[in-house]
Amino acid sequence: MVGNFEDQSSIWINSNLEIVWNAIIDQDKLSKWYAPGSPWEISSLSVGEEMTFTLMPSTHNHLTEKVTMILTIESNKFLEEFTFSLATPKTLISIKLKEEERGARVTMNSEGFTPSLENLKALVEGHKIPNV
Repeated sequence: MVGNFEDQSSIWINSNLEIVWNAIIDQDKLSKWYAPGSPWEISSLSVGEEMTFTLMPSTHNHLTEKVTMILTIESNKFLEEFTFSLATPKTLISIKLKEEERGARVTMNSEGFTPSLENLKALVEGHKIPNV
């Protein structure tokens, strides 16, 4: 399974946990920071429910066609952790929050998410999204 806690991406955001949490679970905000321009469809945040993510071609991913993925919500612990999985290849993505230094620490369970986390920070703090 892809995704482990030895190789992580993490960022500190100057905001409270609730605002950051909302940016993580809201489909419109997810579409702005996690692979900007690639839409998410989340009908329910319940464990076991499916979400749809459509990765659009960009200079970052070098795709020539959009790729639609069905993800399953594995964990939804309010203000703590949002975890979802992709069946093939088996991939687990975990986004954890922790209050830190009057802000929020967001950690994802794999390397390579730094550009997305920089986008999340910019979105929440009211700055221009840097990695489009």
